[in-house]
Amino acid sequence: MERTTLEVTGMACDGCEATVTEVLEALDGVSSATADHETGEVRVAHDEAVVDEATIGGAINDAGYEVLP
Repeated sequence: MERTTLEVTGMACDGCEATVTEVLEALDGVSSATADHETGEVRVAHDEAVVDEATIGGAINDAGYEVLP
């Protein structure tokens, strides 16, 4: 199981955290996701063979938030 931490901007509240978490946990290969709007971090546990960091970042961007490089 791979653990990835991403820096994300645009999350401003608990609702934003819930949105990001729901979007990520809906992806095949993601076992858990935690978003924290105060730190701007999203932590994801995932199967690298099924879903990679680029796909995770794309899902966050598609949800209206921005993954920082």
